[in-house]
Amino acid sequence: MRPIGVLRVVAVVCTLAGTWFLLQTYLNTSWKSVSLRSWFGSSVLPDSSASHAQPQTPRNKCGNLKSCPPNHFAFKIISGAANVVGPSLCFEDNLIMSSVKNNIGRGLNFALVNGTTGQLIKTESYDMYSGDVKHLVAFLKTIQDGTLVLVASYDDPATKMNDEARTLLTNLGSTYAAKLSFRDNWVFLGGKGLKDKSPFEQHIKNEKEKNKYDGWPEVLEMEGCVPQKMD
Repeated sequence: MRPIGVLRVVAVVCTLAGTWFLLQTYLNTSWKSVSLRSWFGSSVLPDSSASHAQPQTPRNKCGNLKSCPPNHFAFKIISGAANVVGPSLCFEDNLIMSSVKNNIGRGLNFALVNGTTGQLIKTESYDMYSGDVKHLVAFLKTIQDGTLVLVASYDDPATKMNDEARTLLTNLGSTYAAKLSFRDNWVFLGGKGLKDKSPFEQHIKNEKEKNKYDGWPEVLEMEGCVPQKMD
């Protein structure tokens, strides 16, 4: 027999032997043990019973880092960024002033809240660069005892400020109202009828050497829990 014929016979014999071996292997295997995981790999169809969903961290009001205790209101006040991005004021998880709501303006932005119920009373903004400060003074004089006052600056809070306005803001518990200057950033939460200075206030001066933006200081962000006024 020629060598080529011998090789063909050997190849046929090996093929038949391999086929017989495979049939023996799979016929003797319990089909119950064959699953989609074994065919496609565990990464395709993971065993849901083996995975455990991680518990989600509860979201605090206004997105604050900490939750507030009973009889306290959650708030977050963010100043404007230069003269580009407006401020935002959140109270009890309600965004009460922002660029999206289209109720903010250049200068000082105010939200008045009932200190007992937490209900929003009104929002106002006053242009402190080219506006008339008498409108701010008149507004501040209308604030009733027991009212919480949230304030955020945007662009320039002080060019038109006068002594009367500074005094009225100071009487709401502010430490920095008397020092506000051109393009400073300021956020504040005070109230009418406070006996002491408010602990909720931040201020950063407009200083060329330290400014984050070209002509303006960095954004201020303040969050916390203000006690409810108990009658």
